[in-house]
Amino acid sequence: MAILHLIVGLPCAGKTTYSKRLELDQSALRLTLDEWHIRLFGQDFTLEFVHPEHDARHRLIEDVMWDVAARALQLGINVILDFGFWGKSEREDYRSRATELNVQSVIHFLDVPQDVLLARLEDRNARHPEGTFQIPASKLLEWMQTFQAPTEEELA
Repeated sequence: MAILHLIVGLPCAGKTTYSKRLELDQSALRLTLDEWHIRLFGQDFTLEFVHPEHDARHRLIEDVMWDVAARALQLGINVILDFGFWGKSEREDYRSRATELNVQSVIHFLDVPQDVLLARLEDRNARHPEGTFQIPASKLLEWMQTFQAPTEEELA
């Protein structure tokens, strides 16, 4: 039975690095949202500018990625969705989708302290590695306030 892996965490938590390792360990198709977004639309989220369509573009890519993921899961291929899954309702939605496809779902939560996230963000913004967005620290702090960490029940 195929497994849908949901990678949960804030920016700079190490989601993509973790997903790349999991991809090899689980022989899985890895779908990393930011990589696709940047390849399709370029750097539309920078320290100085956020394109007004950035969030809509992100949602569109998530929808396309789900279509690919669902087909792969139906074919018996493990899938990793490297989306972040910041809200409980979003995680519940994707777990429900997995159930509808008769596949397992597993949540992988990268729980990183705030000071570490901010230090990693500063480093990432300075280096600006390929496939990543530059994010103002103030934006990350804002997102920390809305992030809903998975409960023990969700992780069980």
